[in-house]
Amino acid sequence: QVREWKDEGGKRYMCTGRPGWLTVSLRVGKYKKTHKNIMINLMDVLEVDSERQVVRVEPLVTMGQLTAYLNPMGWTIPVVPELDDLTVGGLIMGTGIESSSHIYGLFQHTCVAYELILADGSLVRCSPTENSDLFYAVPWSCGTLGFLVAAEIKMIPAKKYIKLHYEPVRGLQNICEKFAEESKKKENHFVEGLVYSLEEAVIMTGVLTDEAAPNKINRIGNYYKPWFFKHVEKYLKADKTGIEYIPSRHYYHRHTRSIFWELQDIIPFGNNPVFRYLFGWMVPPKISLLKLTQGEAIRKLYEQHHVVQDMLVPMKSLEKSIQTFHADLNVYPLWLCPFILPNNPGMVHPKGDETELYVDIGAYGEPKTKHFEARASMRQMEKFVRSVHGFQMLYADCYMTREEFWDMFDGSLYHELREKMNCKDAFPEVYDKICKAARH
Repeated sequence: QVREWKDEGGKRYMCTGRPGWLTVSLRVGKYKKTHKNIMINLMDVLEVDSERQVVRVEPLVTMGQLTAYLNPMGWTIPVVPELDDLTVGGLIMGTGIESSSHIYGLFQHTCVAYELILADGSLVRCSPTENSDLFYAVPWSCGTLGFLVAAEIKMIPAKKYIKLHYEPVRGLQNICEKFAEESKKKENHFVEGLVYSLEEAVIMTGVLTDEAAPNKINRIGNYYKPWFFKHVEKYLKADKTGIEYIPSRHYYHRHTRSIFWELQDIIPFGNNPVFRYLFGWMVPPKISLLKLTQGEAIRKLYEQHHVVQDMLVPMKSLEKSIQTFHADLNVYPLWLCPFILPNNPGMVHPKGDETELYVDIGAYGEPKTKHFEARASMRQMEKFVRSVHGFQMLYADCYMTREEFWDMFDGSLYHELREKMNCKDAFPEVYDKICKAARH
């Protein structure tokens, strides 16, 4: 298809032919209508190499599919981002994170090689030792350097359960200190925080294990179970710590059934025990279904009165960040997920030369601040994130100007490769693909 595009004279930009409503991002890409759509229906796990401990997959393989395939063989991947429908391609070209990221980094840091079709129609493999510039430039590039056709991801041995420890913490300073302290401990396989108000949070730490106390097993993924964030809140309300053993796959997808806490705005009575018993098997609705059936008026309303953002900030700025989120958005719960950011080349790396501990703050829901105005409030947030040398996840609505965008992200390697590989006529620049300012 790429060669055909070339033979036709390569007049229009190319993009993947997957319809916008199928993606998990809430954005509907308008560019799909004007660009040449390249159909990439590659959705298979290609090989599991137990000796190298690597799994090779095609880009449309989803997290749900991958864990279902690997777990029975005794393997899993180090970073399993939450929602079942997230694809490998999306997690590499965008980004992905999970509560094991304080050990392994972002999803891209667990990948050892990519295979891409470039603008000239050639197939290239890149890794840290072969075409390394391209290997480091691909993550966050949103499909603007080439089409991903395969990726190799590290595997680790799977265990049956995760022993999860819940600890309520009060006082913002205490929350931030406790969270940073737990995130630095390598003996914690998983670290996650749910912040329920400016002064209240539950911090969870988990360890992989094959043994479990039978009376403490909680299969949180069963359809009739309370939504996970509501379950966690009980520990805060009772003001007591607790330990549970959660089957691994249930843990990996713990926020899937309630789409984190987005479902409470879509089905307000969804966590009612009667609803869960009778209709729990029907949720969550596929995000793709919600997008497909959503009218333009509802979408605009959602955009103005609803926030779905992930901001990645250095751990040392966590307290200031939560205060800023509170002042500008006032959305709770907030999701806290720590990750280690290595100093690799590419669009996203720490300010200094050292690997640094960062945290992803996720705000999903309806802002409760009186003065919330989507564009102005988000521009204020973006400005703050740039000031602490943080990053905004690119699946979300982004209101930055081109200058601000390239102030937040390091474009040096990216632009150099676009020039070198003749991408300029083949693919739009990443900013033009994702930023609101570029599309209006």
